[in-house]
Amino acid sequence: MIQLSKDSRLGDIIDHPVGHDMCYRLLLELGLNPLLLKNKLLRRLRFRTLAKFSRGQLDDAFMESFFRLLNIEKERPVNRTGEPTPAWWKEATIYQIYPRSFCDSNADGIGDLQGIIGKLDDLKALGVDALWLSPIYRSPDDDNGYDISDYYDIHEDFGTMADFDELIAELEKRDMRLIMDMVLNHTSDEHAWFQEALRDPQSPKRDYYFLRDVASPKRITDKNFHAHGHDDLSPPNNWTSFFRGSAWRYFPDEELWGLHLFSKKQMDLNWESEALRDEIMKILHFWLEKGVSGFRLDVINYISKAEGLPDGNETIGAMLSFYGIEHYVFGAKLNEYLRDMQARAFTPYRAFTVGECPGVGREMSKLLAGEERGEMDLVFSFDHLENPGFTRWDDYCYDLNYYKQYMINEQEALGSNHWMSLFFENHDNPRMISKVNPDPSVREQLGKLLALLLFSMRGTVFLYQGQELGLVNEDFRSMDDIRDVESLNYYQEKVAEGKEEQGWRDVMAGSRDHARTPYPWNDQPYAGFSSVKPWIESSSSNRSNHLKAQQADEQSIWHFYRRLIDIRRRHKGLVYGDVKFMKKKKRHYWACYRTYGDKRYFIEANLSDKPIKRPTGKPQGHLIISTHDRHKRTLQPYEASIIEL
Repeated sequence: MIQLSKDSRLGDIIDHPVGHDMCYRLLLELGLNPLLLKNKLLRRLRFRTLAKFSRGQLDDAFMESFFRLLNIEKERPVNRTGEPTPAWWKEATIYQIYPRSFCDSNADGIGDLQGIIGKLDDLKALGVDALWLSPIYRSPDDDNGYDISDYYDIHEDFGTMADFDELIAELEKRDMRLIMDMVLNHTSDEHAWFQEALRDPQSPKRDYYFLRDVASPKRITDKNFHAHGHDDLSPPNNWTSFFRGSAWRYFPDEELWGLHLFSKKQMDLNWESEALRDEIMKILHFWLEKGVSGFRLDVINYISKAEGLPDGNETIGAMLSFYGIEHYVFGAKLNEYLRDMQARAFTPYRAFTVGECPGVGREMSKLLAGEERGEMDLVFSFDHLENPGFTRWDDYCYDLNYYKQYMINEQEALGSNHWMSLFFENHDNPRMISKVNPDPSVREQLGKLLALLLFSMRGTVFLYQGQELGLVNEDFRSMDDIRDVESLNYYQEKVAEGKEEQGWRDVMAGSRDHARTPYPWNDQPYAGFSSVKPWIESSSSNRSNHLKAQQADEQSIWHFYRRLIDIRRRHKGLVYGDVKFMKKKKRHYWACYRTYGDKRYFIEANLSDKPIKRPTGKPQGHLIISTHDRHKRTLQPYEASIIEL
């Protein structure tokens, strides 16, 4: 691959996998249509010409950082033709459980493993094939388990290793699988590795982390950057944490700085250490030997940091609101580390892997999860979760027309050697129904529409607990109701800026706690989740939409999901079939064909809350499923259907 520079044409940069995804993200941040990447006139421009119109933003320092990141990657993804290779995880519906909020079996207000075991028959009745558990390892819970202090033990809130073994056995009885959440970018500061590294300068564990002494830090030049309480000291670089503030924590007794991209208790691991990588392989083998079918790898694309941990470019930092991200979002050794892990841990056990990869788009995903790459099976990319120009903290109504364009770009660019993860919700995001339209009168129609869009596309479907009930955002009353460390830090930052009211509005729009409240099982106290007050409480609107009532109502969202899962299992064309979209530019209208051998399907939807006429007329065929149990000339608000032609 040629070296790219400021003299390169934008077309050459866009055709580069990292260049494509970085330009796509830049357009999103600027609130511009990513379709500009296909503009022929724009593609002919040289990058230095574009820089002239940037009013100094795209300066030499920016270009040096930008092209350094691009030129790390020397390979391009390969798009193969033909039919995809079948695999269990391609056909599966994978259901994410947030254990703390799923079901409490021992009356302590916290969900646990026995609670999950007791509800397996309900999950089997829904039709899910595999469970993905958010972390259940020993942890001080600064970030609800994503700060692991012991990879080989179960958090006491969730039970014991005997409970875990029982869960595996009960899943096997029901022909279901288990996917574990594995956090390998960082550990808790209470992990024995970190405690030893901090205490003993001669310990080999010191190489497991990014610990730097005070004598050699660089001065921070950005006037808006603060070291939070250490004005006489400057951190080793200007990187910022995703949970606000500096990405460096100062340990005064040892006179050391420690790197943490997330909370101050989540210390980043140094994958340059071969001994650390050996430890990681032992951890993976331990759980695979217990019968785990695979892993969801938390922020796995962050594990390769730039040598020397250089300062982040100030222009990039200002654009993305995080400094230093260009030095680890797609590091020079990322592919090497992933291949090593695949060869030493995953391949011998035929384990499934899906990597959470923030900031990675379509083309970079192909380099991480192409079948020929030997790295991962799937990638979680998040470009579809917000409209261009918006973030999770913005209070706005999500436009499904953007999701349509996103899926057109993604689905039609897939080779037979690539696969997509299909999802709207997880433990880190608000409820999708509330983002699109918070009007309670359309909750059921909209919930069914979103379900049909997921299950009719090419890829693996991931459901998050409560999504199958059409749960919506919570009606939190004050910050006293909030438990999420990210939301608490965000709010305190706004208070410090004198923007308390805005901070509260932002938290209500984007808090991760919206998706973390207890699952409503029935009409008993605390919705059947627990017999005592839960660790976090849910609103009455979600409690009233409990599972028991929906199981009794054949027209409920739960039954709609159950039917979709069954339909997808019986119609392989809805899994592996080619995708061709129609009427691509018509707003609010979604139409596509799926073709697989001699089977052909037509998927149609109204993406708005107003009736629209079918522009293609009424198609002929067998109606497999519809949100409205009808098929007439006019599409009702949020109406969607699948027809076998």
